[in-house]
Amino acid sequence: MTAVLQVEALKKDYADEGSVTHALNGVSFSIQSGEFVSIMGPSGSGKSTLLHILSFLDRPSSGKYTFKEHNMDDLSDIELAHIRNKEMGFIFQSFNLLSRSSVYENVEMPLLYSKIPPTARKKLVEKAVSAVGLEEKIQTEAGRLSGGQKQRVAIARALVNDPNIIFADEPTGNLDSASGAQVMEILESLNNTGRTIVLVTHETYTAEFARRLIHVKDGKIESDRAILKHRKSKEDFFK
Repeated sequence: MTAVLQVEALKKDYADEGSVTHALNGVSFSIQSGEFVSIMGPSGSGKSTLLHILSFLDRPSSGKYTFKEHNMDDLSDIELAHIRNKEMGFIFQSFNLLSRSSVYENVEMPLLYSKIPPTARKKLVEKAVSAVGLEEKIQTEAGRLSGGQKQRVAIARALVNDPNIIFADEPTGNLDSASGAQVMEILESLNNTGRTIVLVTHETYTAEFARRLIHVKDGKIESDRAILKHRKSKEDFFK
């Protein structure tokens, strides 16, 4: 396997009224193509800061970040945005859908910034919606869907550009147990077909769907280990 991303001695500092907070303090690791990695840590551990840097939404204060062949330091904000739209997919805790727009329109959004013609866009949207089992809801307004269905729409939107990697930020945080299990099974299925998944979560049972767990504390990596028994049953979400 080849590395999709690699970080070396990554640091991120925030200055506020003369004081400095070290959100990340010398983080180093790599993620290989096809991995399913969970990043865990308590509130304030630096896991969200790390995700923002990995997904090109923020820059580190120092250290090196390489995504595929791209060194982040060599790229402008416009170039980062282009790579982010083309190579990365995103799933957020709050769904980030347009409630008055249809499922189709929400999933199509990342393609509107591309030069893909409407006919080809339609096929890509329908394929992504089918992948999450929402074909019958494709013309339904997002605001009329359940929480679990909204997150499945968000997954379809993340898939529509056929990204190299999907970043999921607390994807089950606003869901009930049954919907959370369904979302995690979809992510696991995507990983089983070769998709690289990076998941940030504070929930142990969600993290253990992954095959590798990176635990962050006080801006440093506390542990980085394989998860040998990663498959969870739906019943585990009700405990």
